[in-house]
Amino acid sequence: MAGICFSCQLGFNKIGSKCFDVNECEYITESCGNNAECFNTNGSYYCQCKHGFKNHKETVNFTAANGQCLDDNECLDSVNICGLGGNCSNRIGSYECICQFGYTNRANNSREPCIDINECNEAERNGEDLCGAGGTCKNIAGSYRCRCPKGYTNYGNNRTRCSKLACDSFNADSGPAPSLGGLADILVMMRNSCLALSNPSPSGEVKADGEALLEKLFTATVAILTPGHLDSSEDVSELLGTVENAIMLIGPQLKHNRTKIDTTETVDAEIAVQRGQTRPTGQIHLTNENAALDTDWTTAAGTGSYPGFAMAALLSYKNLEISVNQSFEELIGRENDTAVPSSLHVTSKVVSVVVSNPSTQNLSSPIKFTLRHLQDRKESPEVKYICAYWSERGTWSTDGCYHQCSNATHTVCTSEHLSSFAVLMALYPMKHTFGLKLVSMIGLIISLLCLILCILTFKFCRSIQGTRTTIHLHLCICLFLADLVFLAGISQTTPKGGCRFVAALLHYFFLGVFTWMLLEGVQLYRMVVLVFNATIRPLYLFLTGYGTPLAILIISGIIRPQGYGTDEHCWLSLEHGLIWSFFGPVCLIIIINVFFFIVTVWRLAQKFTSLNPDFSKLHKIKAFTVTAIAQMCILGLMWVFGAFMFEEGPVAVVYIFTILNSLQGALVFIMHCLLSKQVREEYAHFLSCICTPQKKRYSDFSSTNPSSSQSQGSRSGQHTGESQI
Repeated sequence: MAGICFSCQLGFNKIGSKCFDVNECEYITESCGNNAECFNTNGSYYCQCKHGFKNHKETVNFTAANGQCLDDNECLDSVNICGLGGNCSNRIGSYECICQFGYTNRANNSREPCIDINECNEAERNGEDLCGAGGTCKNIAGSYRCRCPKGYTNYGNNRTRCSKLACDSFNADSGPAPSLGGLADILVMMRNSCLALSNPSPSGEVKADGEALLEKLFTATVAILTPGHLDSSEDVSELLGTVENAIMLIGPQLKHNRTKIDTTETVDAEIAVQRGQTRPTGQIHLTNENAALDTDWTTAAGTGSYPGFAMAALLSYKNLEISVNQSFEELIGRENDTAVPSSLHVTSKVVSVVVSNPSTQNLSSPIKFTLRHLQDRKESPEVKYICAYWSERGTWSTDGCYHQCSNATHTVCTSEHLSSFAVLMALYPMKHTFGLKLVSMIGLIISLLCLILCILTFKFCRSIQGTRTTIHLHLCICLFLADLVFLAGISQTTPKGGCRFVAALLHYFFLGVFTWMLLEGVQLYRMVVLVFNATIRPLYLFLTGYGTPLAILIISGIIRPQGYGTDEHCWLSLEHGLIWSFFGPVCLIIIINVFFFIVTVWRLAQKFTSLNPDFSKLHKIKAFTVTAIAQMCILGLMWVFGAFMFEEGPVAVVYIFTILNSLQGALVFIMHCLLSKQVREEYAHFLSCICTPQKKRYSDFSSTNPSSSQSQGSRSGQHTGESQI
């Protein structure tokens, strides 16, 4: 037997004279693959798939030649492997249960089925109050529900804490009936909605439709915000308070985190709401066409008890700025202000900022809001923008409200509390320098002296007597009295009665100046067009020149007597249109005179081109026309600048007005006296009489010099020349 050769079977190795089993799992690499385990047997081996894998030949034991382990998708093989509250997610060789909100795995094992969390018990063990004061917590599959007692609500959100409702704030019967028409309808609507939230159905369900309620609220304010309906500050306060309370009730009922409504007649609004178990954080930016709000959720939610939601709203009222353009007593009447504004105007839309934070009078950080101006206008030394809020007293106030910056279109403000805000434009009285006052005083004195010379000349210079001289005389009288009253009383604002009297005198005399200037245009027109009988009876001149201004003054005084005299000047008030009782007639007179002068120049051109013109008469009309046009330009231009002075024009305009006003009398004297050859001859004759010895003057008067008689005849002819024309 020792010499006989033998061989070992497959799976064995010969060692000496014996056969030993071969461990294929050890020597054959990757015999079963990465996802299987190899098991050695006597003379062979077999493979088994690891947990989570399955042999694609559907056999448990296999070899590398007849099998392969592939991933086993447990999520498909087993129904509800993760439970009703879990989602199965397959992994290579395994799976994972992802639990839905309100469910969890046992012992945090991701391969265990998800089971419901009893939030009510968990909160009770941790000492938490999920449903707030008076709320009852009830566990449901995957969540919980807060059931609120009567008088409390969670606004239809089951996981929101119960908040106490203040339905009495919408009760018109609890206090004086609102004086504002239409406000009672809003109160009734909001009270009914509040009571519906306060009395849930037996099942505890609450039907909340914040979007529909918000639309009804804004529709109900259409009639109230129509211009002319808000007559008092009390009405404004009632409206603002009611709308803000309504937004506090409507905001938590809105379905979306952001709600924006743009209307054409009432209110533009943007409301942001955040819900959750923890206080929201981050920035808030709300905008509409007329305003923008920048704050944060910490300020909106506050530091007190968190109700499970936070809200911030920006409201922009339309037409309300017309009704609140008043009640500036707290701003103008401050004695400690170094510069008190002469007038204030609301120059932006009125906006309201509403947040869920119950402590809005002392915010943790200031809010910033940007308001668009109603009219584009830059700041200047006379114009400032003030950030103000509507106080509970029904007046504008600046306490805790600060102006940051302004440009021509917008103003940025900050506030330490919440309310309704607006930008006010403050017009400050212009500070006249000593130089300006000196120029005004010297110029007016020169003007008065020149006007005295004009009056004396027109009164006593016989060679120029006639209708146009009478017009010049009374024009200078009115201008003299107007300048005298202006110099003495324009700044005498106290007492109030005296200031009104000065303003009335200025109104009358300046109107008289332009009325006599109109008569001058009428006389010029008659001289050129009628030719014969061109004179006007003095009675008609006096009735028109003094009666017309008196009639305008009486009518204006009856309609608006308080418009005479302001806090800065004894002149007509720029408010309520009284100033047009002066500028209206002035503009009309200038337009009529421009027509007369155009006709005159046209007729003069025709006469100069005729075959046989009377040059002496034409030159007289020409001189009269030139001086009348120059006079109208001087007076008209002066009052163009005067209109800007009494408003808020720049300092340069005030200087121009002062210089023109100062030169009026001097220019009238130059045009009607010094440029007139007849007047110059009378001046020369008068001066020669003063400078010549008494004896020679006697001989001059007693002589019968033919040339002197001829000169007198010439002057007589000139005297009657106007009537002959």
